Amino acid sequence: MKKIVLTVVAAMTFTLGYAKTNINTVEKNVENYGITFDLRRLAEKLDLTEEQTAAVKVISDNLNEDLAEAATARRFERPALFNKAIGKDARHMRNVLNDKQYDTYMKLLAATLRNRIDR
Repeated sequence: MKKIVLTVVAAMTFTLGYAKTNINTVEKNVENYGITFDLRRLAEKLDLTEEQTAAVKVISDNLNEDLAEAATARRFERPALFNKAIGKDARHMRNVLNDKQYDTYMKLLAATLRNRIDR
């Protein structure tokens, strides 16, 4: 009886240890895919109006949601979802920003992505 109880306890310990490892891995992936901009500094750099700032905030929040979804997807689906999220962000920003602002935003986004890859 004692052996059975110890075997069950050992099996439960291994299971919980494995489950905790997977949860931590998913959390790290979400952190690795997140891109955040300081909205106030971005608004100053791009010289945004109040309406543009509100729209950029919504678009940025949507980008982070899409990137979180990409981070939790299966490994082979991640690059496609990541590229889709960045493309969607660029299209929405194109509708909100003028040509000069959009060019500056794309330079900032490209530099941010390059820095994320170099880590």
